[in-house]
Order: sequence, then C-alpha cells, then structure tokens
Amino acid sequence: MKKLISIICMLSFLMFFENCSSQSNMDPQAVTALINSQDFSFHAQRANPTNYDVINVMTSMPNAPATRILDLSGSNYSVDVRPDKLEVVLPYFGRVFNPSYGDNSQNSYRFTSKDFTVNKSQNKKGTWIVRIKLNDTNRADEIIMEVTKSGRAFTSIRSNDRQPISYDGYITKNEEQKVLP
Repeated sequence: MKKLISIICMLSFLMFFENCSSQSNMDPQAVTALINSQDFSFHAQRANPTNYDVINVMTSMPNAPATRILDLSGSNYSVDVRPDKLEVVLPYFGRVFNPSYGDNSQNSYRFTSKDFTVNKSQNKKGTWIVRIKLNDTNRADEIIMEVTKSGRAFTSIRSNDRQPISYDGYITKNEEQKVLP
C-alpha cells in the first residue's frame, strides 16, 4: 500500500511539472517580427509590487502565500502597443505620492497615449529591451519591457508620483479592431 501511495505521489509530481513546462512558447522569428512591427500586446499574469507595506499586508492575510507576487491570471490586464497608439490597463499596488481622492480610476494605470517614442535593442542572448517613453501623460514616465526569445515578457513602469512596479507575462499579436457601423 505504501508503494502504491508513493508511486501515485511521484506520478502526480511529474504531471505537475509537465504542465508547468508545457506553456506555449513563440517562435523567435515571430517574436522579432512582433517587436519590429511595434504592433503587439503584453498580457500581465503576475504583479510584483515593491512597497513593503503592501507585501506586509499580503503576507499577514490568512492562507496567503509567502511570496510577494500577485496572480493576475484570468484578467484582461494588458499593454497594447500600436504604431500610432499605446493603451495601458494595469493594476497598481503600492504607494501613490499624489493620490486623487474620490476618483479611484486614477489610482491604477489606465490611460491611452498617442505621443510616445519606442526604442528597441537586443542583447547577445536574444532578449529584446523595449523602452517606451511617454510624452503626453503624467501617470507614467517610461515603460520598459524585456521580451525573451520565447515570448515571455517582464514589464516595469516608472512613474513620477508613485513607487515602481513590475509585471510578468507574455506578448501576443494585436487582434484586428473591428469598426462598428
């Protein structure tokens, strides 16, 4: 009976790691084409706050994990980069130095920018560094994306009035926007 239980545990352990490693990866040429076209979306899966007040509150909750990572899976948090427009819809967890009282929509990163510059570079290992400098919004100063050859992405946002935050996720091709008659 003990052997049967240990075999079941081993099989479930192997199945768990097989599911973790079988996440969809993109072709490196497709990632390069997306970055060069400047027409892609970053989809956030996890948020990594840097404020220790938020981390202490998170770890003090019952049944909370011991990590400082917030799971955003199943939500539609994204950064849509297009040649003429940038749309950002991301949550924020941390300290805001100039809060807007009564208007909760100002507390997260939800904005559209039409005046921005994109600088791209690739390191020796093939990781793309995409720096987006925003000129027409005061909520965020710069968005930095590190995109691996497999399409995984690490995004950080630097702002003038709040502490930095970073997000883990992946990039995909933008879907065509349908114009309603």
